[in-house]
Amino acid sequence: MHAEEYRKMADVEDVMWYYRALHRNVATALRGVAPAGAAILDAGCGTGGLLRALRREERGWRLAGVDLSPLACELTRERTGALVLEGSVEQMPFGADSYEAIVSCDVLCQVVEPARALGEFRRVLKPGGVLVLTLPAFPWMYSYHDRQVGNLRRYTRGGLADLLRAAGWRPLAMTYWNMLPFPLAVLRRKVFPAREGESDVHLFSPSVEGGFDAMMRLEHRWIARGHALPFGSSLLAVARAEPG
Repeated sequence: MHAEEYRKMADVEDVMWYYRALHRNVATALRGVAPAGAAILDAGCGTGGLLRALRREERGWRLAGVDLSPLACELTRERTGALVLEGSVEQMPFGADSYEAIVSCDVLCQVVEPARALGEFRRVLKPGGVLVLTLPAFPWMYSYHDRQVGNLRRYTRGGLADLLRAAGWRPLAMTYWNMLPFPLAVLRRKVFPAREGESDVHLFSPSVEGGFDAMMRLEHRWIARGHALPFGSSLLAVARAEPG
């Protein structure tokens, strides 16, 4: 990801509708699988917005992060005070059996060998550990935004399930999200695209942000009850490491 995108992320991730929804969905998924006091690693932590959101859950989770970008690591340390190490998710600087849970948001889509990263996640997790993933959905939606933020690919629900199983994971739950704004995303990405070199990481007016946030809260209520959405521009998955 370009350095400018990290700075943009740091500026907006506490208030932009997309990041608020992302953090809400991940926190809800974690509450169902990670006990109070669990050690949780954010693999590809970016500028630390998710770590801050998880700290607000007040469950005593012991939080840490890793990111390939020195700038992202520096910003996250400044903003969270958490243990944050520089490194690739394909070769993480942590010992085996270190964490009860790993979260990784829009990261596997940026690595050359996602199966290798999934193997690293299994190594670093304690036996029976869980993984919460988010990823961009539908390969045909690949656009200028993906190129700018460093995405190499997008996923379908079935393709992600196959990838997880092949790497030794048992999917526990999986759903699309960002369903209600999906028609607008298609128009923006495929019909009226922005110029190359731009991304969609920016704030809208307060009224537009509020509208998107309301849509995301409706989706969250549905997902939090254990229901899956049939489509959307993003994927959320929860998986458990298989023995061996």
